Amino acid sequence: MRIVRIVRIVRIAGVVRLAVAAMLVAAPAMAAVKVCDVLQFGAKGDGVTKDTKAIQAAIDECAKAGPAAIRASGDQLAQPVGALTAHSSEWPTVKLSGGTFLSGPILLKGGMTLDVEKGAVLLASPDRADYPMVTFAGHRTVQPFVSAVGQEYVAIEGEGTIDGSGKVWWDYVQGAKDGGVLGNDHPRPMGVVFDHTRHVRMEGVTVQNSGFWQIVPYYADDLVFRNLRITAPKSPNTDAIDPFSSSNILIDHVYSSTGDDNIAIKSGAIDSPGPDAPSRNITIVDCTFENGHGLSIGSEIAGGVQNVHAERIHFNGTDQGIRIKANRDRGNDVSNITFKDIDMVDVKTSILISEYYPKAMPEGPVDAAPVERLTPHFHNIRIENVKSVHSAWAGVIVGLPESPVVDIELKNVNIEAAKGMQIGYAEVKQDGLVVSTTDGSKPVTLGPGGALAAVGSK
Repeated sequence: MRIVRIVRIVRIAGVVRLAVAAMLVAAPAMAAVKVCDVLQFGAKGDGVTKDTKAIQAAIDECAKAGPAAIRASGDQLAQPVGALTAHSSEWPTVKLSGGTFLSGPILLKGGMTLDVEKGAVLLASPDRADYPMVTFAGHRTVQPFVSAVGQEYVAIEGEGTIDGSGKVWWDYVQGAKDGGVLGNDHPRPMGVVFDHTRHVRMEGVTVQNSGFWQIVPYYADDLVFRNLRITAPKSPNTDAIDPFSSSNILIDHVYSSTGDDNIAIKSGAIDSPGPDAPSRNITIVDCTFENGHGLSIGSEIAGGVQNVHAERIHFNGTDQGIRIKANRDRGNDVSNITFKDIDMVDVKTSILISEYYPKAMPEGPVDAAPVERLTPHFHNIRIENVKSVHSAWAGVIVGLPESPVVDIELKNVNIEAAKGMQIGYAEVKQDGLVVSTTDGSKPVTLGPGGALAAVGSK
């Protein structure tokens, strides 16, 4: 039996009202969820035997019906982020349980859930030969550990762990030229990649120790990342979540402690010839960031970034807190950005908004350059209700002379730092900005082109 809600439209006193009745009626039971246990496909789960073929066989079998079997009616209509993946636990499911499953790269298919159960580990092979070369973002690199390419309706759930065996890759890239740039001659595998994939849910799992960026939506749409733990020790380029030219994303209750950006929103490569799609409509809420470089937009944003909202974010010991970064060789429009209800403890630089990346500030006078396709343009930025204590540097807001930072407001921002804030080539409005310093520097120093005024003033 199922409870079926019957809705009738009735007219009372000339007004149309809804009458809702709950009735017990005989209804067909939901079909049992198809489960493909990788152990039944020959996986050993002993942490020694490579289970790649068995895991991929389970994926291929479980996803035979494809996304058509679960595609919701009205899929093409506007839907809230995550609405179409809310019942991913009812999709055909590949199960990993009760062991450590050593594997080379695997490809997820549409219309399925990968369930890594509590206590289970999906462990990346440390053998570099297991990772074939592929093209990603126009560059040759090695295949990610876990990826979905051109799929829809894909979920990764459970309370288990996806471990990228990163140390072998971190050692491999040590001393390499441009080791942190895509397309270098020491490529490393990303952890989990959703490439041109939509309707994605990733919930509950731990992702750790990827060789390169850990979770990457690339030209992806409608993704939920919830209740995740993403970690790595001090290590090169182990960003936690890097949305890249992707839109309609919810990042909710994520703990991140990594060797690089806790989040880095990107949208195009350095010196990109274009065209590049923007990253848009990204909400980040109730997250905690510890070791890492903070919540970043950039630096590679050749397609632009719009409509980002971050709220109730806790920073503890990160190198930066709020960071928006670009340069003349990798910028575009960055607008409609809000940070609200933010607290920081022991963050080195509380607010860093700079168009000079990788530097925070220019060295000496800067001449204006022609405005071109990759010129960064930062505007319509709101930072509200921020409390930062024990910071080394309150921050910097600095634009280019040909493209100043404009329409930026700091409201109820209280920063206790050794060094004050510096503003240059930027028009900043404030309401309740308080900066306290311990090194004797001014709370706020205005450089060339810098302006600070009260909200509402002209």
